[in-house]
Amino acid sequence: MQTTSSAPRWPYAVSGALAATAGTAAGHLVAAAVNPGASPVVAVGATVVDATPTPVKDWAVSTLGTADKPVLLASVAVVTLLASAGIGLLARRHRTLALVLLGVLTVLAAAAALARPTSTPVDALPALAAAAVGVTVLHLLCGAADRTGQPAKRPAASPLDGTAHEAGAQPTPARRTFLVGAAGTAAAAAGGLALGQKLGANPPLPTAADLPKPTNTLPALPTGLDGKVPGISPFRTPVGSFYRVDTSLIVPRVNADDWALEIDGNVANPFRLTYAELLALPMVERDITMTCVSNEVGGGYVSSARWLGVRVRDLLARAQIKGGVDQILSTSTTGFTISTPVQALTDDRDALVAVAMDGQPLPAQHGFPARLVTPGLYGFVGSTKWLARLTATTYAKEQAYWTERGWATNAPVLTQSRIDTPRGLDTVKAGGAVPIGGVAWAQGRGIRKVEVRVDDGEWMTATLGPDAGIDYWRQWYVKWTPSGSGRHNLTVRATDNDGQLQPRAKTDPFPKGATGWHSVVVFVA
Repeated sequence: MQTTSSAPRWPYAVSGALAATAGTAAGHLVAAAVNPGASPVVAVGATVVDATPTPVKDWAVSTLGTADKPVLLASVAVVTLLASAGIGLLARRHRTLALVLLGVLTVLAAAAALARPTSTPVDALPALAAAAVGVTVLHLLCGAADRTGQPAKRPAASPLDGTAHEAGAQPTPARRTFLVGAAGTAAAAAGGLALGQKLGANPPLPTAADLPKPTNTLPALPTGLDGKVPGISPFRTPVGSFYRVDTSLIVPRVNADDWALEIDGNVANPFRLTYAELLALPMVERDITMTCVSNEVGGGYVSSARWLGVRVRDLLARAQIKGGVDQILSTSTTGFTISTPVQALTDDRDALVAVAMDGQPLPAQHGFPARLVTPGLYGFVGSTKWLARLTATTYAKEQAYWTERGWATNAPVLTQSRIDTPRGLDTVKAGGAVPIGGVAWAQGRGIRKVEVRVDDGEWMTATLGPDAGIDYWRQWYVKWTPSGSGRHNLTVRATDNDGQLQPRAKTDPFPKGATGWHSVVVFVA
């Protein structure tokens, strides 16, 4: 239907944007009851993540860090608002076409939700709710916008001066009606979004008192160099500072009472464990440093914690893996998959199905109720969060999420070292002792030596911090007494316990981890 309106354009643009906002709020509210991941913006964002080329993902992780997910969701929201504002402008002349186009936007959101690996038909309900509310709001607000173009009744002549007030000199009743309706819609949408966010929040987590005691309680970690070398990374990373890299735009909502771990595939004895049954199994503690393959040289995607969990090799022994299996495909509650070489999960490195870190149940953002932790491998091949299934299979039969995108199938952690202090472009004083410190890691091998060089001078052997095992990082430091003033380049390199020096040549993280010596520039004053 083509319409003719003498109203200004801006009310229609506002109508389109508010219609999309109200629809999104309705969809978010319904998704809280059905599946938070089916919320229209989240579903579309997840589809964008899956379709994004690997170089762009690497750029986002290295540039935006943990802000990559909020930035993506905000970008999807902004694009949706702009498109909806355009649809609103179209409604000024072509009302029916505009209503249809707004419906098409929600159909795309429904398709995105249904395309997720773990989707069910009910995951389309949030988008349907968004369509119903969005189309209705657009129809009503555009109707109110139409009336803003109608001339107000001219008032009677003034008995005092014989003149009439100019029509439209004051806001017309129709314009006030539109503004009130728009404000009410915005307020209702904000309330719906807030309520949906609250209802979709993760349920309360168990407490430390609910955790079982390990069969091999480890001694307390030794005191690190934290208090001795200001600016150095803590020996044990605080849970709140532990890095997070994954593809989930929202933290999955998992209720421990409804969760179970399936062990299946090419095994003689497939079985299923509830959360209570998992906690009842023998637990071990392990001090393990985890690293993301996306970590650039000197990057921050590396952290260390004490983990509590069940040995994966014990679970796989119970399942009785059949011949020919060369990988374990682990699946999260979101349907995300990771492939791990079967040897890494059955040898004596003690890969874990972890249920706790640093004496507390896993935080929701780090994988509650259980996650895979495989010492010596980068996270993308050994650290599935929100773990739901372990499937014994082969690389020829099954490909995991990152394997399909060209990353390596077996990615041992490479030896790396990082300067934490002084930071790049810092200014230090001449004449006094300046500590140069940081961390080094070579999971599965351990660190034997760390060396530091100033400019092209001789390599200085660093003092190493405490040793918590081959799977845990080492802190290190040297004292440097700068003289004069000017610019200096500090470089660090590490040698593992096998006697292998970390590679000097700089390579990108793709497809199996970055290499190179970390350097920072400082100034002496």
